Amino acid sequence: MSVIPTKPNVDIEALALKKAEEISFADLGVSKELCEACEKLNFKHPTEIQKESIPWALEGRDIIGLAQTGSGKTAAFALPIIQKLWDSPKAEAFFACVMAPTRELAYQIAETFESLGSVIGVRCAVIVGGMDMMAQSIALSKRPHILVCTPGRLQDHLENTKGFSLRTLKYLVMDEADRLLDMDFGPKIDQILKAIPRERNTFLFSATMTTKVAKLQRASLSKPVKVEVATKYSTVKTLLQYYLFFPLKFKDCYMVYLLNEFAGNSTIIFTRTCSDTQRIAIMLRNLGFGAIPLHGQLAQAKRLGSLNKFKAGTRNILVATDVASRGLDIPLVDVVINYDVPQSSKDYIHRVGRTARAGRSGKSVTFVTQYDVELIQRVEKDLERKLDPFPLEKDAVMMLQERVNDAQRIATLEMKEHAHKKGSKRGRDDDDDKEEKKERSNVPKKKFVKRS
Repeated sequence: MSVIPTKPNVDIEALALKKAEEISFADLGVSKELCEACEKLNFKHPTEIQKESIPWALEGRDIIGLAQTGSGKTAAFALPIIQKLWDSPKAEAFFACVMAPTRELAYQIAETFESLGSVIGVRCAVIVGGMDMMAQSIALSKRPHILVCTPGRLQDHLENTKGFSLRTLKYLVMDEADRLLDMDFGPKIDQILKAIPRERNTFLFSATMTTKVAKLQRASLSKPVKVEVATKYSTVKTLLQYYLFFPLKFKDCYMVYLLNEFAGNSTIIFTRTCSDTQRIAIMLRNLGFGAIPLHGQLAQAKRLGSLNKFKAGTRNILVATDVASRGLDIPLVDVVINYDVPQSSKDYIHRVGRTARAGRSGKSVTFVTQYDVELIQRVEKDLERKLDPFPLEKDAVMMLQERVNDAQRIATLEMKEHAHKKGSKRGRDDDDDKEEKKERSNVPKKKFVKRS
């Protein structure tokens, strides 16, 4: 029986003495070929979470990785898995399974695996809701090395797809574990854990260590190494954080004013519900803004289309629910607008984390109405700082009211026409139901509080 080492072969103390810009992936034990793949992807130096976790993962230890969004978690688990696959005597099917809370994040993880693993021809399959089960069954029959999935759809295939199993699984990764459990995927994950080999390595990556995540850790990890590189509530120093306080009825007017102020900037507007997301996108288009929606009620092809248009820069305003707040690597976002105050400080961190990434600067503006004061005060308390008031002229905002009212009426009519055409058809899978359920549960009971 092999003895698990108490520390990795890589000299952690020697790494700690080096400056961050001097440390390379080779210093962490990553193979020459994968170092070259990192260089091609412009991964010049390992991030903190990568420095802390990769040596342990290469030694065969289970990992609990706690790090804020945008910290490079995907490469932190992808590199060790690809290297171990390379070292295997034969290229095994279903070598690793990665579970993610949203479809968009699943596709992004698969892209990273394929890019890093192109030197050895790593094959990936993405299994998520909203897509054809038969086409996915065909993809599974080709026995890919890496399976990236949402838990609901994976469980569907384990139960219903003939000949599919994960008996050869060597690695299980649960990415954004706190979000997975927030979306009530817990029972599905429990079923999946019963259907996969006990002898495996497990990597659990999360932004925060909640009680649910701790329970999942006890159930699925063996003598894990805990790697933590961020405090519970932290934002980067290059992010300027503002708030705007105004009566609820002027919310759309203030948003349009801000978008005029930030004209030409790449902007994400975060809302609480799917219907608000759709309505705002229609309203902004009627006002001449290049806005596109992203939410759980859209068909998967449209969701990916919206995301790709925004990433490519053909549309510079993305109106989204929290489906876009976690894990997605969208480069060059200049501004984040919180149309609705997030329900928790954790959600606030993830939303504003879409901007000011990789050392760049960015701005966030949070809308605060008379009903949101307690929520924003809670966020400020957890951040241990006050948000700054955004400077503007109220008279200039009010001059837009008439145009905004007209655009609101058009958007409302379009929404009604769409609802009428749609009728009672839903055509959505369980992954979407969970996203929408979470968004609905986030709508607070209105409570009037005066902002001091």
